[in-house]
Amino acid sequence: MFRKIPFCAKKLKLLFHKIAVPLHPLKVKGKMKFVLRLLSVLLLQSATMTAQTERKMTVEDLFNLIEQNSKTLLTKKTSVEMADKNIASAKSQRLPDINTSLSVSYLGDIFMTDRDFSNYEGYSSPHLGNTFALEAQQVVYAGGAIDAGVRLAELQKQQAEIGTSLTRQQLRFTTLGGYLDLCKIANRIQVYEKNIELTQQLIEDIKAKQQEGMALKNDITRYELQMQTLRLELTKLQNQRSIINHQLCNTLGLDENTVIIPDATIADNKYGKDGEAHWQNNAIFNAPALKNSNLQKQVAEQNVKLAKSEMLPKVAVVAADNFNGPITTMVPPINKNLNAWYVGVGIKYSISSLFKSNHKVQQARLASRQSNELYDVTAESVNNAVQSAYTNYQQSYVELETQQKNVQLAAQNYEVVNSRYLNQLALITDMVDASNIKLRAELQEVDARINIVYAYYKLCYIAGSI
Repeated sequence: MFRKIPFCAKKLKLLFHKIAVPLHPLKVKGKMKFVLRLLSVLLLQSATMTAQTERKMTVEDLFNLIEQNSKTLLTKKTSVEMADKNIASAKSQRLPDINTSLSVSYLGDIFMTDRDFSNYEGYSSPHLGNTFALEAQQVVYAGGAIDAGVRLAELQKQQAEIGTSLTRQQLRFTTLGGYLDLCKIANRIQVYEKNIELTQQLIEDIKAKQQEGMALKNDITRYELQMQTLRLELTKLQNQRSIINHQLCNTLGLDENTVIIPDATIADNKYGKDGEAHWQNNAIFNAPALKNSNLQKQVAEQNVKLAKSEMLPKVAVVAADNFNGPITTMVPPINKNLNAWYVGVGIKYSISSLFKSNHKVQQARLASRQSNELYDVTAESVNNAVQSAYTNYQQSYVELETQQKNVQLAAQNYEVVNSRYLNQLALITDMVDASNIKLRAELQEVDARINIVYAYYKLCYIAGSI
């Protein structure tokens, strides 16, 4: 791993003097050109490596990039295409089966003997033999197996589509979580920067009071410690933003030097205030878990039909044509072609299915009953999840109102303590405590704004409409 080293003009000049000064006067000119060229290349390379591009991004842009660049989603879409081909393959079972064969052969002479191999008698035979056969069969009734197979293929395609939808929503929700973390960090950085600016101003004020003999050196030290803590937390936030930004770039298929700038107005948007009944009904029709469970019920029903079809007869219309020569059934063989054809109806029934397939039918019926029970379990789970998410969504508004009130009270407390401290009616420890309370309230308030957005999209995700 290479470390990026920033260069500045002053450092470059010092480095140049360190290299150039010890050289012999006659060799300085040539060495200077070499050093300047080398340093120019290094400067250009450093500037290229550290170049970053900012990209403003809304939630809609985020979702569009997931749709375009997600490799996981691309795999799911391919599975839908495969399922579509499976439907065509299942439907092809309704088409007739047509077989043909053609052969050309060399026939040797024949001989005939008694059963005890006496009375040998030979006959000359035509040597060129040809055979052509054409057979066709159209299934008329298969006990519902073909229709059930087609329906199963269609259900499998729907399952693939639901799997794609579920993957899409999971990717959107997880990636949105990182995006909202960037929003939180951006707001937190602003809060810390303002508090650092405020703390720096306080330090200057306390230094002025110290010169007037109205403050102690210890007062300055306390706030300098506070300043170092604020700067450390700011550095941690910047590093955390860099980590999350890098992860999002990989997920969205963006260049690693892209700096994602989230929508600053996302917390100011108005989000739905529909009641819980609206979200419960939405989940019944759109929740991928319920859709998939419902499809499992239908798959189980088709499996029952398939199991029953094995106990039913199979009916087909058959036709065949045979064109052969020479006619070798006669002795001596007749050097002519013989054509024969027929059309009829064929019925096939497996008697053993009466005592073999009944167990399969019972097993399929139990699987169908279990799928119905699992649907009820899934519906109950989705209902609970929607209720929990809706409650948390409503609670997020209460939390914001509480935090906004806390910010107001913390600001008033800070102003009062600051005024008392300037009038020597409060200790420096009181000022530090007031600053910390104000900082904590402001951080919680900016987080509460983003928590509303997160709670809303989580509700959408559970209801299947993100």
